[in-house]
Amino acid sequence: MGRSKQYERSDLLNRSVELFRKHGFNGTSTAELVDELGINRKSMYAEFGSKQELFEATLEHYDRNHLTRVLSPIEADDAGLEAIQRAFEGYASASEGWFNGLGCLMCNTAVERGANDPASGRFAAAYLSRIRRAFDHALSNAKESGELKGNVNVEELAAFLTTLFIGVAAAIRAEAPSNQLHATSRVVANILTAHE
Repeated sequence: MGRSKQYERSDLLNRSVELFRKHGFNGTSTAELVDELGINRKSMYAEFGSKQELFEATLEHYDRNHLTRVLSPIEADDAGLEAIQRAFEGYASASEGWFNGLGCLMCNTAVERGANDPASGRFAAAYLSRIRRAFDHALSNAKESGELKGNVNVEELAAFLTTLFIGVAAAIRAEAPSNQLHATSRVVANILTAHE
């Protein structure tokens, strides 16, 4: 009879999120993974198969947990303009703490590996699509409720906000000054207010 696991898979994935977010896929060695996860190499391979498969499991975990928390305001059924503003303000505020220099694992992966690794490319494409759908959803709600007035092209505004949101995530990774990101958040608020 085999021994029971001495670890939780979700705990391993949370730890690998932080390691991959800090160093990227290419900058993270198997030895670092084994050390950070606190399991031996054999257990790591038994659980995940390979470094690549661990990375993909980490991206799925990040999407399901971390990214869902970030996007939940604009994915909520009743999301509107305030939710969009909160999403940008949340990122700007996060840049003042532990998030600074780390950024979003999905955004980092899209930049590092999206064009070179088919699996990472699929995750990156799904990430971009999810953010755009969320903004489209919140803006459509705002237009239907009368909160967003005027002849606004919701699709174009959603595309603009998506690009800006990803840019903010990349800026956090690059350790941009937090006042720059707060300024971006204020400009988003001004753009949205202009259409109220």
